[in-house]
Amino acid sequence: MNFRRRITLPWILLCALSCTKAPAEAPASADAAAPEQNPATTPSPAPSTTSDSAPVDPILSAIAAEGRDAEDKALDAQRKPDELLRFFRIAPGQRVAELAAGKGYTTELLARVVGPEGKVYAQNSPFILKRFAEGPWAERLKTPAMANVVRVDSEFDAPLPAEASNLDAVLLVLFYHDTVWFKTDRAKMNKAIFAALRPGGIYGIVDHSAKAGEGISVAESLHRIEERVLKNEVEAAGFRLDAEADFLRNPGDTRDWSASPSTAGERRGESDRFVLRFVKPLETKTDPNASSRTECSDPRRSMCTREYRPVCADVDTGIRCIKAPCPSSEKKTYSNGCTACADPKVMGYTPGACAADQSTTPE
Repeated sequence: MNFRRRITLPWILLCALSCTKAPAEAPASADAAAPEQNPATTPSPAPSTTSDSAPVDPILSAIAAEGRDAEDKALDAQRKPDELLRFFRIAPGQRVAELAAGKGYTTELLARVVGPEGKVYAQNSPFILKRFAEGPWAERLKTPAMANVVRVDSEFDAPLPAEASNLDAVLLVLFYHDTVWFKTDRAKMNKAIFAALRPGGIYGIVDHSAKAGEGISVAESLHRIEERVLKNEVEAAGFRLDAEADFLRNPGDTRDWSASPSTAGERRGESDRFVLRFVKPLETKTDPNASSRTECSDPRRSMCTREYRPVCADVDTGIRCIKAPCPSSEKKTYSNGCTACADPKVMGYTPGACAADQSTTPE
């Protein structure tokens, strides 16, 4: 009996010690190295959805900026800057320009979107500055948001300085029609913009639409221009129409009232406006007239304006020969394209007067 107790007691003590629960290990240090994993099988971390790391939309950020003027924000509903800036592909780091910057509504948005790595050339003519823009424009330029803006005071015929080259985009918003009654050489203006853009650069235009057939006749009275005429003028400078947008269209607009902000009153922002994106081709043709030749078609017009924009036309001489070469056509200068195509003998024309040795007296 005593022998059994002597044997059993040590074993009981040994069992008690071995069966006691071990204390929990201290938490691993945050600096401890994680076990290696095979990168081929380890999934990449999912993008963070927190507000601190979410991608920032530069356009929405520019529109929502707290420092924007209250009057500017009030215009957003009718100007739709989000759609406009996206359509013209404005992005951070770009070098862009705006013609007819006015008081700077669009210019400031451009400056905020392109950011400190980008640059904005903002042009106003002396007439615009004297008429309504100088004071508000000068004050806006003092704000931090405009630190990357270069003020350009110039006429529209030569709108940009030499340093404004290889630009990503040039915008002209709701003002192309005004260059008509400003007596601007629009062909020269468009060619200057073409030269300032990089290949593939964008020429973005927004304007109030006139009725079909009105051309440029209501540019001053109604502040509108016929879309077809504007397209023809811009394409004559070498641009290609890349796309059109309808976010500012209004089919209900009667187009018989002045769209000028000073006279539109409560109807301001309700005009039918076309939005056009032109691009400078990546490759320019060696023949400067190759992309701008216009073919005449029937029926021919019987009435034309007296506007002098000379064209060089190919006129059918009526001569037919059995053997070539044969002078079946000749060059002749006409006062404008309409006058040229009114002549049933004209087959087509290119902008500009014919060379002196090829031309007769302008029609």
